[in-house]
Amino acid sequence: MTASADFKAPAAEQMLLRGLLRGFLRLFFRGLVRPPMPVAGQRRVLRALTTITLTPRGVTRSADTLAGRRCEWHWPPASNGGVLLYLHGGAFMIGGPDTHRGICASLAKRGALEVCALDYRLAPEHPYPAARDDVVAAYQALLEAGYRPQQIAIGGDSAGGNLSLVGCLRIIELGLPAPAALVCFSPATDFTGEQMHEPPAGDPLIHPRWIEQAAELYCPADLPRDDPGLSPLFADLSPLPPTLIQVGEDELLLNDSLRLAERAKAAAVDVRLERYPGLWHVFQAHVGMLRAADYAIARVVAFLREQGV
Repeated sequence: MTASADFKAPAAEQMLLRGLLRGFLRLFFRGLVRPPMPVAGQRRVLRALTTITLTPRGVTRSADTLAGRRCEWHWPPASNGGVLLYLHGGAFMIGGPDTHRGICASLAKRGALEVCALDYRLAPEHPYPAARDDVVAAYQALLEAGYRPQQIAIGGDSAGGNLSLVGCLRIIELGLPAPAALVCFSPATDFTGEQMHEPPAGDPLIHPRWIEQAAELYCPADLPRDDPGLSPLFADLSPLPPTLIQVGEDELLLNDSLRLAERAKAAAVDVRLERYPGLWHVFQAHVGMLRAADYAIARVVAFLREQGV
């Protein structure tokens, strides 16, 4: 793929730290979070790896429920009234609000946003469309709680980026007002797997067999993999609100972002594509440690402010 970007990150820095992170992720994430390890084991590994997460001072966290699902709220020292409904990644099978506290707390503080991390239902216990339906129900609950659509953004990483897109399209299909903006970190957009990227430096995070496992456990057997509800790349994208896509260039899912941006632009969507050379899948998780991640989060905050969130 040769899709252009509206923005491309500056030259690489912190090369020693990047190398250390690459090696750590390759050994402890890519090497473990994949078959033959069962999903229950993968969930334990991710929670162990994210037990010690850097979170900024001044952000208050509270547990709650939203539309019947557990969630975590991150409250900034001073809120501008906007809310970000955050959907964690984890190949639709693992992860939760507790594994993504670094990203959520950083977005809350830097954006003066109220961030709600939703504990949506996971496969294999709950395949598609359970997670998408949880997103729609959570959005409806935010509206019922008094948030105006212009105050709400939806965002997420990887599987959560997919759910941000298909959830928003379902919200609009149901006749609800669209949120003000979407933020997608390396979204999974094509379950056919026909144009997987092969970075020369390798993907230190995602093993191809993990992607295959996710597709087998999340996608119903009787539903084509290019169904728009599963793969937003094949949906009518024209109703989408302004959308920011950030993606690392050293990741298997690079083309999912590039192709989505191309199709969204062709559908006249206000879409921004940001490419980060030398970085991997959801590098934003290293916010507070990796300057490129700090920079990317700052770009998200600027984008949301531009949309009035």
